[in-house]
Amino acid sequence: MSPLADLERTCCARASRRSLLLGTGGLLAGSLIASNVEAEATTPKGLVLSPHEGEHLIQRGGNVFIKAAPTNGSANLALGTQQVLAGNGIPVHRHFEMDEAFYVIGGSATFILNDVPHPIGEGTTIFIPKNVWHGFQNPDRELNLLWIVSPPGLESLFRELATRPGVPPVARSKDQINAIARRYGTEFR
Repeated sequence: MSPLADLERTCCARASRRSLLLGTGGLLAGSLIASNVEAEATTPKGLVLSPHEGEHLIQRGGNVFIKAAPTNGSANLALGTQQVLAGNGIPVHRHFEMDEAFYVIGGSATFILNDVPHPIGEGTTIFIPKNVWHGFQNPDRELNLLWIVSPPGLESLFRELATRPGVPPVARSKDQINAIARRYGTEFR
């Protein structure tokens, strides 16, 4: 073989390797860019919400705003606010798998924790481990709460028991309410 033929073969082999490397590199880069775009689309970015932003529901006449939940990027907890109208309270209940915390935004009430009443008011912080009975009595004042549960699930209970603004509430018996609540790991006394 002539030196010129050897040179042509070497150049062609190098060009083929270069094309293969460039093609593979291009595929890899494209894959990385696509996975980065996909990760950005699914990675939670956080939320900043005003007092009346969030998923709005009505529970026993009061406003509930679900602020963070798995539906908007919060995989490990749910958070929201709840207005409890005077005289309504929150019946004594427990959550089988959720820890719950409350912060009293405004108003006052009596908090029942394992049948022991505790007077509460603005600025009070409450923590309830799973399986602990708790509820609120507020006979003469409105109560406004920030609630947090982990793992999430309470927000789904609200969605099923509450209504959207402008939609009339559904009358349910205590047994019907408990049947729904049990689907979300909750039980009312």
